[in-house]
Amino acid sequence: MAEETKPSFAKATEGENEGKIEIPAKFKDLVEKIEALSVLDLAELVKILEKKFGVSAAAPVMVAPAAPASAQASAGEEEKSVYNIELVAPGDKKIEVIKAVRDVTEKGLKEAKDLVEAAATSPQIVKENVKKEKAQEIKKKFEAAGAKVELK
Repeated sequence: MAEETKPSFAKATEGENEGKIEIPAKFKDLVEKIEALSVLDLAELVKILEKKFGVSAAAPVMVAPAAPASAQASAGEEEKSVYNIELVAPGDKKIEVIKAVRDVTEKGLKEAKDLVEAAATSPQIVKENVKKEKAQEIKKKFEAAGAKVELK
């Protein structure tokens, strides 16, 4: 699991109460309740808040560099079982493509719109590590919306 980091609002400014955090009175009760929760309860709370507000607390994912040619050749001999879905071009029906992105990724409207607009200039990864059957379904959904998609 990823390393736990403290939220940026919890960091004290330099020279101010070295290591001690000033919590505004209006948040004191809420912070105390959150401190009392277990890690599993906190994880559940984060998921609920993400769904409710249509946001993600996940850090941005870096795309791995391409594998050397020899590794690609050996991978080509075996049939892939998982794919990355890449939106190459949104096509003319951007609204339909945005709806498809939201459906597939569970992103909010703004994030889906930004991804589709970015795909107009360069290919964008929509979803990673998807099983072959599911990847084919998603590809058909995007193509029905008028987008050009590649499975990699």
